[in-house]
Amino acid sequence: MPINVDDVMQLFCHLSQEKGMKAAVKHSGRGALLAGATAFLGGLVGGPPGIAVGGAFGGLLGAWMTTGQFRPVPQILLELPPAEQQKLYDEAIVILRRLDWTDVAQLTALVMGNAGLQQKLTAVLINYLSKELRAEIQYGE
Repeated sequence: MPINVDDVMQLFCHLSQEKGMKAAVKHSGRGALLAGATAFLGGLVGGPPGIAVGGAFGGLLGAWMTTGQFRPVPQILLELPPAEQQKLYDEAIVILRRLDWTDVAQLTALVMGNAGLQQKLTAVLINYLSKELRAEIQYGE
């Protein structure tokens, strides 16, 4: 049976929920923009010392903004745009294509019953979250 993207996303949601995975997606671009903007404004208002003060304040504010809130991984996966889901699917299908199954429930049971498959798929998911989304991952409830 051909594996579709939605089935793989459901599988990853179940797997990450079982592992208690949460992730915080960092928004470093926004933090850098804020730091630069406050340094600029500080320079306009206070000259060279204003640049230093504005940059320091903006850096702290930017760092605070980029510490993301941890959200359940299934929620993050379901909010991904189709192109990003396809990227994750393409990596997972290499592992899943040899399995024989009829529906997503059976696919999930096959994976959850095999520690090796769980480990490989979890590694794919962690790699995707940390490299593509630059997310920090946390385990447990």
